Amino acid sequence: MTSPLNGCKVLDLTQWLPGPYCSMFLADFGAEVIKVEQPGSGDRLRWEPPLVKDTSGKFLTVNRNKLSITLNLRAKKGQEAFHRLVKESDIVLEGFRPGVAIRYKADYETLKKINPRLIYCSVSGYGQDGPYAQFPGHDINYLGYAGVLGMVGQQGKSPALSGVQVADIGGGTLMATIGILLALLARQQTNKGQFVDISMLDGAVAWLPVLAGTYFVDNIIPERGKTWLTGKYAYYEVYETSDGQYITLGAVEPHFWANLCRFLEKEELIPLQSVDEKQDEVRNIIQAEFKKKSRDEWVKIFKEIDTCAGPVYSLPEAFNDPQVLYRKMIIETEHPRLGTIKQLGFPIKLSETPAEVKLPPPELGEHTESVLLRLGYTKEDIDNFKNDGII
Repeated sequence: MTSPLNGCKVLDLTQWLPGPYCSMFLADFGAEVIKVEQPGSGDRLRWEPPLVKDTSGKFLTVNRNKLSITLNLRAKKGQEAFHRLVKESDIVLEGFRPGVAIRYKADYETLKKINPRLIYCSVSGYGQDGPYAQFPGHDINYLGYAGVLGMVGQQGKSPALSGVQVADIGGGTLMATIGILLALLARQQTNKGQFVDISMLDGAVAWLPVLAGTYFVDNIIPERGKTWLTGKYAYYEVYETSDGQYITLGAVEPHFWANLCRFLEKEELIPLQSVDEKQDEVRNIIQAEFKKKSRDEWVKIFKEIDTCAGPVYSLPEAFNDPQVLYRKMIIETEHPRLGTIKQLGFPIKLSETPAEVKLPPPELGEHTESVLLRLGYTKEDIDNFKNDGII
């Protein structure tokens, strides 16, 4: 079975999360991804606790289906080897701060002269230009600038952290993946590569269509706890159950709200679904009803009534949920040194060209020699590279 990205060659210079997760999506669907790492240290995520036999569990989660080579891009010979790779590659993915790649002669302007069909994707916090381009940052900073963080939390309290890297993954990983695939399609028409500029701040702002669409019309500044997405209405809320656990209610459509109210024998609440001044009263009534049973009892009930509701799960509970397992979102793969390891599955299900696990996450520099031999280097060259600290 031919994978959709079969024959596509990717050089991945990124570390940590957004870039490696992007290149893993490409690798899962058939691209050959070569992870280019610094000799001796490699991707810093490799050493991020918790470790299993000296390898980070986080690294294992976003680096399957890849090859790993070590290459010192600060050295001229390392740059020359990298340029040989570029000649036969389709994509370069990097996550440096703007301008840093120039020092390594790994920037787009340099590489497109070597390979005009090259697609070059940069993933950075704030993009390649603009007043913040040189700022350092992490997910929390991008969400703060984007206005997302200011919307998360309860009314009258401080903004709350989501616990998931929305900007890193939603704004970085996914936008980079989409951008690369679009550039590949464009290249089929033009036979030319191009530069793909991904900013995690841009990506986070792009996650605001509902709030932005409202604000652009009414010019009312949304506040925590004062929009339907942040707890303004009782129909879209988190409720505590009798066992101290929680359930989610998202009965946005009137018929889902009506179904819940009828089941609770509170039909008088049906016309109050969106009556602003009645929300505290309605919320208290609904909360009192949900306090009568445990979370799992309510989950069973929700399966019988047609409304949008469910549990708030811990991570182990989510990973053992029958729907999650049925959809194979938790999988087991074999690693030559670590044995059987658990990983997240494939969120994109293609009927004819599905994703596959073909390779375990690589050891640091595991494929350096084989890749260099493929490029035409000799065993003697490789030995000299080792002695000179190039690999």
